[in-house]
Amino acid sequence: MEQSATLDIETLKITQEQFILASQSLHLQRPGCDAVYPVGLYGWRKRCLYFFLLLLLVTMIVNVALTVWIIKVMNFSVDGMGNLQLKQDGIRLEGISEFLLPLYVHEIQSRRDSLLVLRSEKNVTLNARNDRGQLTGQLTVGPEAVEAQCQRLEVRSKDGGQLLFTANEEAVVMTTHKFTVTGLEGAVFGHSVETPLIQARASEDLKLESPTRTLTMEAPRGVEVSAAQGPLKVSGRKDLQLESTEGEILLDAKTIQLGSLPLGVYTASPNQASQEQAVFEVCVCPSGKIYLSPAETSSTCQAMSNICLWS
Repeated sequence: MEQSATLDIETLKITQEQFILASQSLHLQRPGCDAVYPVGLYGWRKRCLYFFLLLLLVTMIVNVALTVWIIKVMNFSVDGMGNLQLKQDGIRLEGISEFLLPLYVHEIQSRRDSLLVLRSEKNVTLNARNDRGQLTGQLTVGPEAVEAQCQRLEVRSKDGGQLLFTANEEAVVMTTHKFTVTGLEGAVFGHSVETPLIQARASEDLKLESPTRTLTMEAPRGVEVSAAQGPLKVSGRKDLQLESTEGEILLDAKTIQLGSLPLGVYTASPNQASQEQAVFEVCVCPSGKIYLSPAETSSTCQAMSNICLWS
């Protein structure tokens, strides 16, 4: 027993000595402890972070409140905004709309049961442009006049099939069945007028007048002037000339009256001679002048022919 205990103690010593020798041979050293630094935000940095987070939260709340207020005031919906509705074929506006800048559209159309009204404090101008942006047509409605600028102006019937009025640089054409002028002063034309018929309305007079120039009526196949239920009066300040180059002038009436013809008599007072003489003879000078001569049993035109010399 004593020998075994001695052997164990010696074995333990040998083991301790081996461990110490091995440790010294390997030169093992314990690592030293590094410096400890604090992690996190402290002091004024922490207060600034909380302040910015609070400011961001307030800004988000204000933005959300403004967005909700704008949506409520402008009446936003899935179809549009308030009176403005977005459709597949365009935009629909209900009520009165005000545009502060030019409006570019392809078509403006009102509802079937309402009117389309365009209002402006100064004027309303409609422009038409081509693909290059050049002005091709313009319609301006102003306080004093309505102006249209285009190559050709056309007015058609309600169905768009019949052309009623057209105007361009060369001519103005009216294709209606009847053109009526209801003004008190009538119509004034600066140049010629081509029409198949000029007729006054029922129970009204028709007057053709040229105050400072001549009045000419021409037609290749004839000119007809008729008054079905009233007199026909043609007057002039100077001469009234009826001329036919190839045909004849026919005066066909129950009574043909030529007033204010000169009297071919040798008296101091022609009025006294006309009162004494009841019947006269119509005489014609070679120049075409017509005068009256007292009627007797035979012609007195030869005796009174000296009146032709005075003409």
